[in-house]
Amino acid sequence: MHNNIIFYISLIVIILFLVMLAQRIKVSYPIVLVLGGLLLGFIPGIPTIEIDPELIFLIFLPPLLFEAAWQTSWKDFWKWRRIIGSFAFGIVILTSCVIAFVSNALIPGFTLALGFLLGGIISPPDAVAATSILKDLKVSKRLITIAEGESLLNDASSLIVFRFALTAVISGTFILSDAVSNFFLVIVMGFAIGMGVALIFYAIHRWLPTTPSMDTILTFVAPYTMYIAAEEFHYSGVIAVVTGGLFLSERSHSILSHLSRIQGFNVWATVGFVLNGLVFMLIGLELPVIVNQLGNISLFAAIGYGLIISLVVILTRIASTLGASLFTVFISKFIKTADSRPGWRAPLAFGWTGMRGVVSLAAALSIPLVIHGGQPFPQRNLILFITFVVILVTLVFQGLTLPFVIKWLNIEEMDYAVPSQEQDVMIRRKLAEESLNIINEQYADEIPRNELLQSLKYKLESDIGFLNHVKESDTTDTGHDYITKYQSITKELLERKRTLLHQFNKQEMFEEEVIRQHLAQLDLEEEKVRQQFLHME
Repeated sequence: MHNNIIFYISLIVIILFLVMLAQRIKVSYPIVLVLGGLLLGFIPGIPTIEIDPELIFLIFLPPLLFEAAWQTSWKDFWKWRRIIGSFAFGIVILTSCVIAFVSNALIPGFTLALGFLLGGIISPPDAVAATSILKDLKVSKRLITIAEGESLLNDASSLIVFRFALTAVISGTFILSDAVSNFFLVIVMGFAIGMGVALIFYAIHRWLPTTPSMDTILTFVAPYTMYIAAEEFHYSGVIAVVTGGLFLSERSHSILSHLSRIQGFNVWATVGFVLNGLVFMLIGLELPVIVNQLGNISLFAAIGYGLIISLVVILTRIASTLGASLFTVFISKFIKTADSRPGWRAPLAFGWTGMRGVVSLAAALSIPLVIHGGQPFPQRNLILFITFVVILVTLVFQGLTLPFVIKWLNIEEMDYAVPSQEQDVMIRRKLAEESLNIINEQYADEIPRNELLQSLKYKLESDIGFLNHVKESDTTDTGHDYITKYQSITKELLERKRTLLHQFNKQEMFEEEVIRQHLAQLDLEEEKVRQQFLHME
């Protein structure tokens, strides 16, 4: 036990250094972590890691899905709901069918049921891999929104296909009508349970006297409650978590205080980082275990099967996204669509974002060792190996080449007529103007005799003048120099204030708790300065 704790602590430290390396070489960290785990797994003396699929599904999946849902824009999600739904369900089912027939024809002794099982395992792209790569690229917000929305739902559809295929392999029977009806039942009831649990937590946040720490803990309890409640009745825990997460996120401004939102965001960012790092590292560490389990299957043949299946997965996704673009052009003649002319560039780029990840590996590992009569589960070891090859090929090959594909396609941002930086300045100026109007119209009598109100008025007027100058300066090189100089001087002043506070802290007349409050305020001011020009960097 003691050695295991030391090993996992060491693993977290290694993850931190690998993420730093990824940032230095400008490569998405999931790719570096998988490759790092792969190399680490072959080092003599490293403990053998055997991933418990229940651990992945129960411990890792609910918080990662909940965090992704919390960060998702409901406004954008609803705008692109049709294409997200078609990708999350339609393409997953199509990919499962293609993989089923290809693997059945390609691999000796591989039945159609085993093919659907493999298809259900490797059909969903990974949420973290795609978004972590896309966020560092200058791509259309539409592409990021659709990728994030798809990744929230595709795990549900793939795991449902996986369940039905697993039942068919074990029982030897498959009834299509029952499968279709159960498919919709699992989704609808998962949605209902997620909403029901979310409403309970909404009431707790809204009407009970919680503190920021309590609110943060409740946000961690919520996804596990949603997931376990749905899975207990054999419905989709993924759909339940996504539904509940979107519902609570949309209402976070009314159920959480500003301190709860700040504290919760910081805690979730840290926990999410650690969980994501661990799962991608564990994927790489699992390869030696999978290779050793191949048994009498030739490693060369297994690699060949994995590469062919990987190619089929990639081509199927690209064909599906391009086909969806053509269908959108056709259907837009009859119904209103968010974009009636999607073209081929954005769909091709989206097709190249189909990196597979931890859900696929966890699903493969959850295949039972034996079936009825104590017989070994057919082709289990080969399915595990093919799954790992698909993850490795799609994550590393597509992940590394995605920046070049995006650059080659040169996709223009067409979702918003006003650039992000202009939206930012416009919103901040409108907010300041509205506040100033309220003071001038409703509290004009108070201004002459209230010095604090006078200071607030002058500050708002100064902010409006500052924002007008920013808007004008942003269009010229000289203006950019002014902004850079402003940031530099502001940071210098903040550092000087910190130095003075530390000097005050050495004096007996000042309490350290008061000093810490002022230091925390300076941190918030520095972040505000950074955010002011974030879109202009």
